[in-house]
Amino acid sequence: QVQLVESGGGLVQPGGSLRLSCTASPVFFSRDTTAWYPQVPGRQRALVAQIMCGGLTDYVDSLKGRFTISRDLAKNTVSLQMNRLKAEDTAVYYCYCKQWGLDNWGQGTQVTAAA
Repeated sequence: QVQLVESGGGLVQPGGSLRLSCTASPVFFSRDTTAWYPQVPGRQRALVAQIMCGGLTDYVDSLKGRFTISRDLAKNTVSLQMNRLKAEDTAVYYCYCKQWGLDNWGQGTQVTAAA
């Protein structure tokens, strides 16, 4: 199974930006679906962005225009650029990848948008 490691989380003021990275070991394949799922305490993880076979992307409607998902297969990395962050974006962000029909999750990275 692929191992996923997230990085790039932290504390940022509302209106600021963060870029999360998910690095795969050993590799991401172009046919994989990779996605980001934030989770707040007491609630289920909810998909916000995914990148699929051939680089096709999809976003939850409420985040279109603020978040951008991208993939660099040469670096085995999927990134989530988050702009104009709001307090309600605060969550642990988990990287997910479906590879060879198997579900894989990272350990998560904390994102906090607060003054």
